[in-house]
Amino acid sequence: MINQVIFHLAIPIKDINEAKKFYGDILGSKIGRENQYAIIFDFYGHQLVGHITTENLTPPASIYPRHFGLIFTEESDWNSLLNRCKNYPLELYQKEKLRFKDQLTEHKTFFLQDPFYNIIELKFYRHYDAIFGANHLISIGDR
Repeated sequence: MINQVIFHLAIPIKDINEAKKFYGDILGSKIGRENQYAIIFDFYGHQLVGHITTENLTPPASIYPRHFGLIFTEESDWNSLLNRCKNYPLELYQKEKLRFKDQLTEHKTFFLQDPFYNIIELKFYRHYDAIFGANHLISIGDR
């Protein structure tokens, strides 16, 4: 019996090699199967699939409503990835910041944009319970 559920996300890409550089080299994802139309990444234990598209991809106006990402359970892992990103010629879509300071939902976050305009959020919550709990609070995002 399987006791771990793995999340799967498919995203549009224009170039397999660019996707490998960004998700593999920069973000540290392991590269799985690939062909001329798609590539699979082990995105920190989750399956991220880049599918080649001929559609016109355009930059989003904002991080809302669509972005995806990772929540690190160890602050040192979040810091390591932030430092790794800063060591590449990569501009952060939104620089690192602390949200909801001194609240149960306090967390560190930064955003990246891949070469195909997919927005990625990387965060670390000070209190693990806030990831799915804290239902009595209404703060979500920066609207």
